[in-house]
Parts: sequence; C-alpha cells; structure tokens
Amino acid sequence: MYSSEQLKDWDKRYIWHPFTQMGDYMRSDPLVIERGEGFHLIDTEGRRYIDGVSSLWVLVHGHGRKELTDAMERQSKELCHSTMLGLANVPAIVLAKRLAEITPAGLEKVFYSDNGSTSVEIAIKMSYQYWQQKGEKKKKRFISFLNGYHGDTIGSVSIGGIDLFHKVYRPLLFRSYKSPSPYCYRCPLKLDRASCGMACVEEFERVVKRYRDEVCAVVIEPLVQGAGGMITQPEGFLRKVWTIAKENGLHFITDEVAVGFGRTGSMFACEQEGIEPDFLCLAKGVTGGYLPLAATLTTQEIFGGFLGRFDQFRTFFHGHTYTGNPVACSVAVENLALFEKERTIERMADKITLLRDELKRFSDLPAVGEVRQRGFMVGIELVKSRKTKRPYPPGAKIGQNVTLAARKRGAIIRPLSDVIVLMPPPGMDAGTLKELVDVTYDSIKEATGAP
Repeated sequence: MYSSEQLKDWDKRYIWHPFTQMGDYMRSDPLVIERGEGFHLIDTEGRRYIDGVSSLWVLVHGHGRKELTDAMERQSKELCHSTMLGLANVPAIVLAKRLAEITPAGLEKVFYSDNGSTSVEIAIKMSYQYWQQKGEKKKKRFISFLNGYHGDTIGSVSIGGIDLFHKVYRPLLFRSYKSPSPYCYRCPLKLDRASCGMACVEEFERVVKRYRDEVCAVVIEPLVQGAGGMITQPEGFLRKVWTIAKENGLHFITDEVAVGFGRTGSMFACEQEGIEPDFLCLAKGVTGGYLPLAATLTTQEIFGGFLGRFDQFRTFFHGHTYTGNPVACSVAVENLALFEKERTIERMADKITLLRDELKRFSDLPAVGEVRQRGFMVGIELVKSRKTKRPYPPGAKIGQNVTLAARKRGAIIRPLSDVIVLMPPPGMDAGTLKELVDVTYDSIKEATGAP
C-alpha cells in the first residue's frame, strides 16, 4: 500500500489534470479518491464524501453495484476485446438492439466510440459525408448554439459556443454558425422572458433561412446546456427549433451525452418534447459510470447514403481501436437492465419534486442570482450583485471556494465558473439527496459571507 502523502506527492509530480489551473493545484492539498460505496466517495485517509456530480455526470446506480461489476468480470473472462473493423461481438450486438429499442423512433443504426466528444464528432462527419455523397457539395457548415459544449476534439470544439474554452483554438477550427441560446437570466438579445415571445427561436429561424443551402445539420443539447452553466431551455424551445430544422431540410443532431439516461427526469431528453432526431449522441451514463463507452445512433436513411460498390468508396472512414468494446457493452446492457428492474426513471419523480422544494430556500441567499433545475440537473448562479446581475470578479474564485467548503462538509460538487452544479446520480436516495442540498446551501453561505 502507498501512503496518502506519497500519492499526493506523485500526483503533483506526474499528473496534469483536465480543466484545472495547475499553478493553483500544485499549491493545494490534493484529494485522492481510493474507493466508492453507493453514492459516496472515500479518500485515502478514510473520509467520506457524497458524490454530488455523479463523478462528472456518469454515475447512475451507485458505486460498487454487484450487478455491474459481475458483468465486467464475467465478460472479461470470455472476451476482453475484439476489433469491430469487419467483425462483431456479442455484447455490442445486444446493446445496439437495446439502444435502438429505447431511443426515439427511427434511430436504427448504432456506431460505437469511447467518449462524448467522439460521439458528436462522428455525427457531424456522418452528416457532412452524407450530403457530399448526395451531391450537395455546398453543404459544409453546421448551426449550433451560443453557450453550447459538445466536447474537446477539433470538430466538436468547432461547433462549441463557450469562448472561455474554445477561443484559444479558433485558428484550428472550421467555421460554423451560432444561434442565441435561451439563457433567459442573461438574455443575449437583451429581452425579458415574460414578454419576449421566445425571440431566440425567431433568430434561429433567420440563421437557418440565411445559411440553409450550405448547412448540413443543427447541433443541440436538448433541454439543458450542461457545461455552459446548466442553462435550461423554456418549454417548447426544443420542439420549435427541431420543426424549423426539418422544414428546411437540415439534419438534427441531439447531443445527449450529459442529459441522457435519466438526468432530466426521462430516459432521454428528446422524449419530453416528442422530437425524432436524425442523430442521437450518447456516452457518460450508458455504462452507469463504470467504463468508457459512447454511441452515435442514426437512421436507416443516413445509413443508406453510405451504401454502394466497394470501388465507389462511400464507406464511413472513421473508427476507434476500442470501438464496441465487449466489456463496456456488457456492463451497459446490465446498466439498462437495472433501469428496468429498479424503475429508476419512475422513482425519480418524487425525488425531483423534493429537490425542487429543497432548492427554494436558496433564493434567500443574497449571492444567488438564479437557481435552474431540470430533473436532477441543477445550476445555482452566484452573483456579486443580485440587482444588476453583476458577476464576481474571476480572482475571487467564488465557485471554487464553495466547492472547497462543501468538501469540508463531506460532499464533492464542482462549479462552472460561478455556477454551482449539482448532478446527483439518478438512483440516489432521498435522504442523501437532501443532505447534499444542505451541504451546498451551507457552503454557499460560508463562501459568500452570507449572514
């Protein structure tokens, strides 16, 4: 066994952490997680923490679920990996059938990869190649939304809309068109939600009509923009933009990497407004948080656009070494079985109401500008001035200070700048959920100096 201090030293010496200012990190006391039990994480010194962000939005049924670890062990003994380049494997076939059965109508073909970025990258490449092979040579662009996040590969960054993350790479990116997102608290059109008539939809339609001849697809995070700050879309927004896209002959790509598998209160966010996308991108919760796996689902029509003689070279020239990994697929099949066995989605309804009720008191805190919730996805936006919505200066590191205060109280949460994010696992029990909210409330009070 390695000592806690030795591990912390090696961590600082050898690891470069993602989305982390390493100058600050090198001066900190690292938190090293050793194991998980249920909905808690346990560090190398034995301290327990509620897993308040589902280990970055992936955990569903809890850590250490025997059904999932048994599936992993069982499949590992039979077949750890076999390429899908011209071959198939049993778990990948079974999982593809299950995904086609539970996703919106028309999604019949499954292309596997290993993370959310690649699932989106695949969708935009498929859409582009489809139109090129149809003879629509002008179609080379995509429409996406401000504050959108679709991953960190070059293609997914090109359609991203968060300047803080993306602007440094702008010289490397292909051009895409951005439409305003319905960030009602900080409306990009400077309008008021009560009277705007959802003007962002009208602006989206103008963008579509102006560029439709050169656009392959519209890309959207349905219902909630996750990394943009848990920005929840008004009811009907998703349905309206889908209708406009389809009326103008554009593909519709839904990025459900963050919002899928129960996060918004339904299995998939698309269900809530009855839309049928041309592409559905999945990752994170597909294995319940146990192994990396992603899938891009599409229609028979898209698939048909790639069929032809060998010498026509209409093949989709894209693949990953671990595409359709049988161990990951086996765990994903068992994860979906647990959703049914435990009625996970059905049982979320009362807990979503509990969460909504518990969040009401946050409006009493002077630094809380807005609380946004859709299902188990929560964003608490902190501001220096509630009256003017003026944010804290970056140097105040308020979001980071809230998470450190929560850590002292036994919970792991993570900010998006000064938006405090809660995304508990869908299977979390009501008692632990309430404790997580209590810790968050007290931590915001401490970090913002609230009375």
